[in-house]
Amino acid sequence: MQASKEILLKYWQYDSFRPLQENIINSVLQGNDTLAIMPTGGGKSVCFQVPAMQMDGVCIVITPLIALMKDQVEQLKRRGIKAAAIYSGMHRTEIDYTLDNFVYGDFKFLYVSPERLLTEIMQERTKRMKVCLLAVDEAHCVSQWGYDFRPPYLKIPEFRKFAPKAPMIALTATATKDVKQDIIQKLGFQNTQIFQQSFARPNISYSAFCEESKERKLFEILMKVQGCAIVYVRSRRRTKEISDWLNSNRIRSEYYHAGLSMAERFRKQEAWIKNQVRVIVATNAFGMGIDKPDVRVVVHLDLPENLEAYYQESGRAGRDGLKSYAILLYFKADLKDIYKQVEQKYPPIEALKRTYQALANYFRLAMGGENFESYDFDFQEFIGTFGLMANDTHHALKKLEDEGLIQLSDSYFSPSKFRFKVDNHELYNFQIKNESYDRFTKLLLRMYGGHLFTDFTTISESAIGRNFYAQPGEVEKMLTYLNQAGIADYQKQKSSPQLTFLTARQDADYLSINRVEFERRKKKEIEKVEAVVQFAQEERLCRMQFLQEYFDEFTEASCGICDNCLKRKKRDVPFDTYARYRQKILEILPADINQIMSYHFFENKDFIAEVIRRMLESEEVWYSELGILQKKQ
Repeated sequence: MQASKEILLKYWQYDSFRPLQENIINSVLQGNDTLAIMPTGGGKSVCFQVPAMQMDGVCIVITPLIALMKDQVEQLKRRGIKAAAIYSGMHRTEIDYTLDNFVYGDFKFLYVSPERLLTEIMQERTKRMKVCLLAVDEAHCVSQWGYDFRPPYLKIPEFRKFAPKAPMIALTATATKDVKQDIIQKLGFQNTQIFQQSFARPNISYSAFCEESKERKLFEILMKVQGCAIVYVRSRRRTKEISDWLNSNRIRSEYYHAGLSMAERFRKQEAWIKNQVRVIVATNAFGMGIDKPDVRVVVHLDLPENLEAYYQESGRAGRDGLKSYAILLYFKADLKDIYKQVEQKYPPIEALKRTYQALANYFRLAMGGENFESYDFDFQEFIGTFGLMANDTHHALKKLEDEGLIQLSDSYFSPSKFRFKVDNHELYNFQIKNESYDRFTKLLLRMYGGHLFTDFTTISESAIGRNFYAQPGEVEKMLTYLNQAGIADYQKQKSSPQLTFLTARQDADYLSINRVEFERRKKKEIEKVEAVVQFAQEERLCRMQFLQEYFDEFTEASCGICDNCLKRKKRDVPFDTYARYRQKILEILPADINQIMSYHFFENKDFIAEVIRRMLESEEVWYSELGILQKKQ
């Protein structure tokens, strides 16, 4: 067996490991189930790729994103290592051929999604492979307390029986104590070894600002901090709005979100990676697995859902070790809105009962009817029939699924999408030349608005058909024609969405919902939101320390470069100056702060607020109701 450092030098051209990498590799080689928690850019992939190269057999890597799979496969191929990925969109023949390379050939790394593990072809071929290692990337997805919980990750232990001798390594950039325990338990770890690198990022300066105009502050930041930037926002529409605004202000920018076609996402991503554009404005769909070390600033224009997501996204700055900036901007109203978003995700139990009853009525289910019955499910028709709100109903359905009452097929989450490729003028010319499509295109714009010109928009062929007095099949033909004529992009839903009842139809008034667990999960999410709000408003504690403590890493060391540390340096008043200023303030009182500031005696105005703060803490002085500072009697 080649030594780890020999493998590292031969394939990666490094002559030494980063902190903890070698310890993790040795744990894997000893056959332990290993949990590795390393910040973004800490070199997690080396921790399973190097030991796998030393072992005899195939390493199966379970990871959630296609972009991440493709990126790592390409990197391995460039190093002369045989690797392949299986993902949605591949033909069965191509999947069959790929798996054969791992059964009969000498391919080393097989990248798959967790959903793929339970397919029959994957299980049967795995039995015939010699699997030496199972690697679970983004392992926080296995935990209900993780920021990106993915139920299919819970099926990984079932898959282990097809590779019973292979140890497992789970890797993630972020994990609280609860998440760590969950990962170990849910993955069924044996002989567990845990390695955690410090969460400190000493080269990143963290700041948070409450601003009246986030755009103006963003422009100011990008003018001050030169170099490559990522701007994160919460909505797809906002990515384009901010990108357009930056371009109008002569800052080259692209926008990115999951609603764009794969070709568009790749083009925009490559333009940014190659520095053809300076700024990418994106939702959190962007960034995972992208190896760009020279990002100088990451700006969040909206509050993140939790600090796990924020730490990972902000950690994409400064992966080259040079000084970089992570900046959070917010309105005061944002601090309330973030709580409302949690309330939306956890509808009242009564709303869940109403939605369940509506489903029973919609499908005409008799009480106690068969479980595991599947039905075609047209969401738009469903909410139209019962006069339900789309957003509220979507969250209610998701919670009914979480409670194990129903299951929604993948196609429910991938509805048909449409956008015009031409502008208003070109569409008008098309309408004149194609009178039969004039009323149809006008209907589309009336139903879905001008966003059809700027972004892919979710559509319902059934809803269009009802308004156009046509069958869905006829609507599909017309949409397909617009696509073929180059007027529009039409991405048809691959299959009809299915809704499956996992239990016999229940009485909605006595629905089997675990109220205690439901409230516990909601409380946990609210706690995460509270941490975000506290981080945004924190004015004294070092921001890096704040994040470290959130991840159960306690330290006395402050970073020295965040906004709070820099303010503290300004406030640090020399002892003799403090004594002089204190004495003078006591002589002046009673007075308001403006009067005190006006005295020429005080050479450094920044020190006055700190001296007064200390005097208030020691109760030497107090403020009256009129805001007058007074000596304590």
